[in-house]
Amino acid sequence: MSPAPSAKSPKAKTDSIAAYMRERGEKARAAARAIARADTGIKNACLFSLAQILRDEAAAIQAANAADLRDGRGAKLDEAMLDRLELNPARIAAMADGVQQIASLPDPVGELHELKLRPSGIQVGRMRVPLGVVGIIYESRPNVTADAAALCLKSGNAAILRGGSEALRSNLAIARCIERALTDAGLPRETVQVLDITDRRTVTEMVAMPEYVDVVIPRGGKGLVAAVAEAAKVPVIKHLDGICHVYIDGAADPEKAIAIAVNAKTQRYGTCNTMETLLVDKAIAERVLPELGRIYLEAGVELRGCPATCKLIGEARPATEEDWRTEYLAPILSIRIVDGLEAAIEHIETYGSHHTDAIVSENYSRIRRFVREVDSSSVMVNASTRFADGYEYGLGAEIGISTDKFHARGPVGLEGLTTLKWVVLGDGSVR
Repeated sequence: MSPAPSAKSPKAKTDSIAAYMRERGEKARAAARAIARADTGIKNACLFSLAQILRDEAAAIQAANAADLRDGRGAKLDEAMLDRLELNPARIAAMADGVQQIASLPDPVGELHELKLRPSGIQVGRMRVPLGVVGIIYESRPNVTADAAALCLKSGNAAILRGGSEALRSNLAIARCIERALTDAGLPRETVQVLDITDRRTVTEMVAMPEYVDVVIPRGGKGLVAAVAEAAKVPVIKHLDGICHVYIDGAADPEKAIAIAVNAKTQRYGTCNTMETLLVDKAIAERVLPELGRIYLEAGVELRGCPATCKLIGEARPATEEDWRTEYLAPILSIRIVDGLEAAIEHIETYGSHHTDAIVSENYSRIRRFVREVDSSSVMVNASTRFADGYEYGLGAEIGISTDKFHARGPVGLEGLTTLKWVVLGDGSVR
């Protein structure tokens, strides 16, 4: 018989993490039943309490976050990640406000849809119900801890939250606030569990526990999302890339087109709904591209263009095939002049990520065709891609954006964290 593994052996550590995650899963499954039957008043009371506790504990949260930031700088994290990691007083206040806004939203759980009387005398409809246990894996942004907890609570789900090691202190400080709010509301503390270890094997175990976890939502870089999707034995709500396009049609209003194209790229560079490729109809290119080029260059945006673009914007460097497939998340923009709507749609289908794409045009027929044929989770008409956001859509906070077609698509809010079941009402009805 082989000797038992020592406490420090890799196998012992793996077994220990597996047991840790199973325990978390069992507690989450039990808590899911309790939160699923909680009425709206209890859930809202918990969320209003959480919002106030976050405000009251702002100094403690910021102190924990300062320690994370100090270690992050010591670990040479890049400035973009440090920015996402930081919780200043304004961000903590916004986090509390977001929780309160979710409490103010209509509760989707229990809604009956399309109740119809059938010839047999039965009534058939569908009821919106929670998914069950939601596992959320995310990096850096500790505000996700509060957003995810609030969305899962309001939608009647239990949650297992696994943040990144760089934000562990911040996440645990917020977790303590969540536990207090749950206890005050008489709900199980295990309704929202924030993992207190960040070993990568916690992710491997979580995504392979269909008996405990009903869906997993990864929020982070493409590598994280792809790894989760590949290893998962439970459904995953995800998007890998945000290669978003704005197409300026030949029938566009130049003033609108310039404003939208500038906003879509420069309002914020590191978000998944930021434009990465600008497509311009050759019929209007000479009217808009020189001015757009000037604005982008003054803003510090590096331009990479097709040969026709480089002729109109001398400072643009030639784009490569890889540029059309790249999500920069940086002040870099690819520009291509195309021969009309057909070519624009073809480019988006070839290189896009089905996230968010926009058309700027005053031609109703072309707009209708773009909306119908561009197969993205959000399609914009005469509006910036930066509007592809749960808050802007009236969903409150969002848990993420899905480019899948099942079961949720686009920004995932409260409704996206529920599903539908059939309900049949009879009165002694037999077939």
